[in-house]
Amino acid sequence: MIPRKKTNLFLAAAILVLNSWAGAAPEPDPSAPVVGQLVARILEQNHYLHHPLDAKTSKELLANYLEMYDYNRMFFDKTDVDEFTARYGDGLADRIKEGDVAPAYEIFDRFLKRLEERTALVAELTASSMTFTADESIVVDRHESAWAASAKEVRELWRLRVKYELLQEKLNKTKPEELAKTVNLRYERLLRSYKEYDSGDILQNYLSALTRTFDPHSDYMAAPQKENFDISMRLSLVGIGAVLRSEDGYAKIVSLVPGGPADKDKRLKPNDKIEAIAQGDGPWIEAVGMKLDRLVQMIRGEKGTTVRLRVIPADSIDPGTRVAISLVRDEIKLTDQEAKAKIITLPLSGGKTAKVGVIDLPSFYADMKSVIEAKSTTRDVEKLLIALKKNNVDGVILDLRRNGGGSLSEAVSLTGLFIPEGPVVQVKDARGITKVLRDTEPDMLYNGPLIVLTSRASASASEILAAALQDYNLAVIVGEKSTFGKGTVQSIIELSQYLPGALRSYKPGAVKLTIQKFYRVSGGSTQNRGVIPEIHLPSLEDSMDIAESSLKNAMPYDETEAAAFSRTAGLSLPKLKELARLSAERVAANAEFAYVRADIERYKKQKEEKTISLSEKKRLAEKKADEDRASARKKERAARKEKELVAQEITLESIDGAEPPKKSTAAVTMEAEGPDYEKAPPTPDYVLEDAGHILADMMGALPLSSSNNAAKATPDTYIP
Repeated sequence: MIPRKKTNLFLAAAILVLNSWAGAAPEPDPSAPVVGQLVARILEQNHYLHHPLDAKTSKELLANYLEMYDYNRMFFDKTDVDEFTARYGDGLADRIKEGDVAPAYEIFDRFLKRLEERTALVAELTASSMTFTADESIVVDRHESAWAASAKEVRELWRLRVKYELLQEKLNKTKPEELAKTVNLRYERLLRSYKEYDSGDILQNYLSALTRTFDPHSDYMAAPQKENFDISMRLSLVGIGAVLRSEDGYAKIVSLVPGGPADKDKRLKPNDKIEAIAQGDGPWIEAVGMKLDRLVQMIRGEKGTTVRLRVIPADSIDPGTRVAISLVRDEIKLTDQEAKAKIITLPLSGGKTAKVGVIDLPSFYADMKSVIEAKSTTRDVEKLLIALKKNNVDGVILDLRRNGGGSLSEAVSLTGLFIPEGPVVQVKDARGITKVLRDTEPDMLYNGPLIVLTSRASASASEILAAALQDYNLAVIVGEKSTFGKGTVQSIIELSQYLPGALRSYKPGAVKLTIQKFYRVSGGSTQNRGVIPEIHLPSLEDSMDIAESSLKNAMPYDETEAAAFSRTAGLSLPKLKELARLSAERVAANAEFAYVRADIERYKKQKEEKTISLSEKKRLAEKKADEDRASARKKERAARKEKELVAQEITLESIDGAEPPKKSTAAVTMEAEGPDYEKAPPTPDYVLEDAGHILADMMGALPLSSSNNAAKATPDTYIP
């Protein structure tokens, strides 16, 4: 039960806050109509799809814009939505083309009004007595639910929502006298955040809603967001190394900068949502609805200082899960993103062993500003490959599991280390003109057994490399059911160059626009479909909506003509099937993969149910079951006493003689799991380990020499 003590004070405080914030939304500044016209014209004329802004665009624009403020359909009601639809109809796109952006401000004004009403309702509901014994449940994700059609429905929705949040706080061991205060404060801060929106913030949301009717990677960036984008492209940034995007009121993790604090910590993941921020040991500040530029500034800070994030994990089986992560800010340098390698001695049956070379490539980087020698992914990987060959490895694994892309030219030149002279990728522009990017070097640095290890996070340039090696039949792709599936190219168009003289004092921002599409040399696109592995290793991420195909208005998969290239003999289909069979047998017998299968089933069940119980007894039982499961797994790992694989670390510094080679007895591990992250024993990197066994199986199956000497591959078929 929630204590009634001080509830009248809560309600009075909420009313005072609402009165102090009363007032209409900002009016558009003088440059807004021209900026709207510019963005509309650039979209129609320069976007890859060349779609006209029409009635269909208008409907999607309205839906996108409402979603930005009310993703879960809790603030607006059916009357609001019907009114907006009737008032604006199919004409929003035409109005923007005419310089009329007033609907953006009118809708935002209504949103503020509804948010004020809901904040007052929250204060009223928290002031009432609530118990958590009834067998009630709530649908937390209401994105596809109907809008509330009456005041009665609105009140019931919010009664359940407030009850859910109070129970969450109680389960998180918030003091009983602080429960109502914590929930009230959350909505007061949410309202305060939206009250801080200025004309530019509203215009940015509106025009971003427009650009995303074309595809999810096109965007309008007002001046502050453009500045943050520029800063994120510079590697001297001090922070946690996370690329953020505003989505459904949350700051969503798009990707992690390799080598940054968040990437090294391993707990923050792409698609996690930031719910609150705290500085050091300071109080939590609710981040829902916060302006992205303000949130980014709060996350940045001085080197060595601590920032805490409360996040909603994307991979959580329980949608009510919240995780607090403390990160120490640090400078993010190019050297943190460098490729590195290790040699694993893998025990095989019959007392045999295999020396497996692993190259970890977190990104495709290139630093052309260096005065002495430009930094290059290709040059670094070449050094590592030569070092692995000198150590007589039996095969190589190229690990792209956390590689979100980077330099296209580096992806092409790096592919050239593994293939004979020929095309690597095809790029088609909005005019339908296709350009083939080629490797012009006839020699191959490495032609032994090769595995490319991928995940749902492998995107863009990493997909180009994986696809080319797969098409040439020079590598076996191993990993999750597909890579991310981003096969498009974006360009930044600054709007200041188009403003008339009278408006040049305004900063209009820029448009990020999709202008090209990637195609494999075999003709298929990497867009939406990604690269599908020959050997699939089960993963919880396979069941999650985290790839390109899950994004709204993602551009479709299609095909173009194949380029002329020579496909090597490589592995035959029967031999690939045999490798997959052997891997499946190991996976079936592996305890770690058994945990993965169990997690997948629980995740699917929760996803189908879509509801969360509001019974404290049930929730405590579920929480205890989760804790018991995590504890049992730790004990089982300890009881198995599996021998950790020994690895010799190879860095670019050790190759250049700047530091001696390192040996690690716990080299093949990944992040710990569960709430006791700091104390939990390391989890074996069972995916990498099975990839090593697949490589060992390949050694006797490949027709190519495994001596690792550079040689030309034997052509099998020619694709015109």
